[in-house]
Amino acid sequence: MRLPYIDAADPKAFTTPEDHAIIARVRARRAPRPLQPLDLTLLHSPAVADGWNSFLGAIRTKTSLPDDVREVAICRVAVINQAWYEWAHHAPLAKAGGVSEEGMELLEQPDLDGKNGSEVLSKKLWAVVDYTDAMTRDVAVKDGVFEQLREHFSEQEVVEVTATVAAYNCVSRFLVALDVGEKNAWRSPGVSNSK
Repeated sequence: MRLPYIDAADPKAFTTPEDHAIIARVRARRAPRPLQPLDLTLLHSPAVADGWNSFLGAIRTKTSLPDDVREVAICRVAVINQAWYEWAHHAPLAKAGGVSEEGMELLEQPDLDGKNGSEVLSKKLWAVVDYTDAMTRDVAVKDGVFEQLREHFSEQEVVEVTATVAAYNCVSRFLVALDVGEKNAWRSPGVSNSK
């Protein structure tokens, strides 16, 4: 970690009623779990932590996306950006959402060229993978990739998939730049440690 984690229990760490309200909102979203290393880093700037909490809370819990779709997108962002803290938190959620072990092994590979069409993932999930990879690697998404996504998702869902990929690119870049969770050296690129 490049910055010390905030001690949210330290009465000197936060002095204003606004800061205490922010911490309460972050705790409420995380409940019943404790604050995470990401929260304890963001709380160096309570206003940023508050906005982050609201935005990511909406992405995680208020969209219409099924769990497998949301978590596949998040896991692909984590792999491409080598955000292993993010992967460690979201790979179990993808499995719980119905992604098979074989699907997770596939998602964990940085380069999926030539693997699209594998029956390990449904066509719908492949559309999410291709779209996520394009947004994350290239930013601009080619028409063919977008049209593949549109075949499987409503306009609302396209917005939600896009917002999820964009949000978790933000998350991953923050995590990696500040080495939140001390996971950057967890593995070499392309080498699986999930087994």
